[in-house]
Amino acid sequence: MTAQPAEEPAEIIPRPELTFPALRAALAKVASSRLAEFQADRDMAFTAATQHASFTPIRAFQLKWATEIEIARRPGLAARYQAALDAANSLDREDPRWREAMDTCLAVHNEARAFTGPPPSATSLYCQWVLLGFELTIRPAAPLGAAGAR
Repeated sequence: MTAQPAEEPAEIIPRPELTFPALRAALAKVASSRLAEFQADRDMAFTAATQHASFTPIRAFQLKWATEIEIARRPGLAARYQAALDAANSLDREDPRWREAMDTCLAVHNEARAFTGPPPSATSLYCQWVLLGFELTIRPAAPLGAAGAR
């Protein structure tokens, strides 16, 4: 009798709550090498929140890390994301496969974000691209009927 290979779990850990202790504990289990980055981001979020008298930086921190943890806790999603990141970082931007890889990165982030917060806006899509290390220029669409509008 031969042993069947163990099937990869759909989730490594349960989805954490959106609290700092729960996010930190979850990150320690799925990507402990990123704990220093988590702490640095947390410090920046609290500093920005204090400077601007706003909870927005703290909420952005929570959503970013909940999304990162959502990807890391699901092996299939994490593998898809890593393959797309590797492709995006190794292909020339003129290669059509680069665009496919970036689209996959955003699709994975959006899939993970569906469990952690509101659907992405144009601003959050821009932030996702920047977090992935790519600078974008977003130009507002010209009003209908404006010269040069399509």
